Amino acid sequence: MSQVFFDELGIPPPRFNLGIGSDSPAAQIGRMIIGLEEVLASERPDVVIVYGDTNSTLAGAIAANKLRLPVAHVEAGLRSWNKSMPEEANRVLCDHCSDWLFCPTVASVANLRREGITGAARETRHPRRQRLELTGDVMLDSSLRFAAMATQRSRILNDLRLSEGEYFLATIHRNFNTDDPDRLRRILNALQRLAESHAAPVILPVHPRTQQRIAEAGLIALGSDPGLIRFIPAVGYFDMIQLERHARLVLTDSGGVQKEAYFFKRPCVLLRAETEWTELLENGQARLADADPDRIMAAAGAFLADGLPACPALFGDGHAADRIAAALS
Repeated sequence: MSQVFFDELGIPPPRFNLGIGSDSPAAQIGRMIIGLEEVLASERPDVVIVYGDTNSTLAGAIAANKLRLPVAHVEAGLRSWNKSMPEEANRVLCDHCSDWLFCPTVASVANLRREGITGAARETRHPRRQRLELTGDVMLDSSLRFAAMATQRSRILNDLRLSEGEYFLATIHRNFNTDDPDRLRRILNALQRLAESHAAPVILPVHPRTQQRIAEAGLIALGSDPGLIRFIPAVGYFDMIQLERHARLVLTDSGGVQKEAYFFKRPCVLLRAETEWTELLENGQARLADADPDRIMAAAGAFLADGLPACPALFGDGHAADRIAAALS
């Protein structure tokens, strides 16, 4: 699935590809640490930059830390306060072994300071200074840069015969939603109700893993009516930007999609019980609904009735990457 991003965005192929596929989280992280340690020991980079909260993020931070190489964590300081989420553990562990912490929002800086990461040198026998920087969000940089290009290159609206503001967009990929047949059923039922009550289709780009879980749970029939839920294959970056920009409403369990909905001033219903992007809740641009059909319908109905509150510059000005590069320089 990653190749489409390399192709669309003109990203050169990686010098090293560890070739690590799916596995249990512990096995996957362990294999990545071993592979990364070999590369890092040979290359001896000045700094190892890790992004986000994935298993590869944690593996990169651990491998670099064990080799005493400086670590820079981009998107530091996020907290959902749900320790059962694998991403939450990855974030916390990565933050506390990083030397540069590049924070996308004011709230993420405050989270780190509450945990004792202040940017000052630690008073220990071997003092170490963790550099704390409020940079803004590199995802905003990317969205602003590629939005115009997406308009020129994407044909997704024409291909699906969609008009602006006349459809809903949904994504489901988190394992707590996809691996629980009852949660998956309730979410799909809610999407079906939403499409019926507002006479507008729900466009659902389906991750291969989600597609497999839907089929295993015997739920594929829910999407048999093209006027309700329209299952489509996972789409590339430009197509996703276009779908987000022109949707009437976005429903998702994705951290990235909820932010992009905000960047493009689209209201967002979160198919989760919490979010690491707490700013969106506090400012009213997103609402939590979990997998409860009634809450999903109520949250969507409130946005459709009241509209979207103003969207202040919570994530910077589109120059986060410049600040990160300057700090590392």
